[in-house]
Amino acid sequence: MLDHIGFAVSDLARAKAFYAAALAPLGIRLIFEVSAEETGGAAHAGFGEGHKPYFWIGSGDALRGRLHVSFAAPSRAVVDAFYRAALAAGGRDNGPPGLRPHYHANYYGAFVLDPDGHNVEAVCHAPE
Repeated sequence: MLDHIGFAVSDLARAKAFYAAALAPLGIRLIFEVSAEETGGAAHAGFGEGHKPYFWIGSGDALRGRLHVSFAAPSRAVVDAFYRAALAAGGRDNGPPGLRPHYHANYYGAFVLDPDGHNVEAVCHAPE
């Protein structure tokens, strides 16, 4: 089981605004920030639930290529809300909400590209 994941983005302020809006329907919010002065290198922003950040973005050399990250959603309606919020925050469509039966019969997901072109997904595995 993963404890947390993080990666560098090309513009931390822009990515932080995107993820704050896109992840809000999932109940995921910005919890913690660390400055470049505190780390001696890059600034970081941690998103999660409660007091536990588990999804981190940071300044520094942005990744080359495309990363894929998927967030669990409790319902199909939340997947839909994630998709709308992500597009409104500047994300680009990479697959609208819908069933993906090639994964399994109840796989309901939506995909957007973040400001750096990473593939961000919300998925619900429960039957509706």
